[in-house]
Amino acid sequence: MTNRITVAAADVQVGDHIYNGPGASAHPTFAWETVTRINMADGLVVLITGSLEIPHGEFWFEPEEAVVVMRYPPPQPEKPVAKPHHKHG
Repeated sequence: MTNRITVAAADVQVGDHIYNGPGASAHPTFAWETVTRINMADGLVVLITGSLEIPHGEFWFEPEEAVVVMRYPPPQPEKPVAKPHHKHG
């Protein structure tokens, strides 16, 4: 389950998904890109999406500016599986 939430740009986290407009794809879910890095420049928050080695997307925001993101809940830790104690007589 994902949550679409509005947060201040300064509160965006790496791994959040940000909407990048309709783009070239007709499918709207392809327009959400994963934030891979967050920088500060000249008092602005710079959200970088995609790979850092090839052309990527940059979004510039004021720190208090509202940004809509999709955030996945953190994965639940796996419960230990009880091992049966079989004794051979």
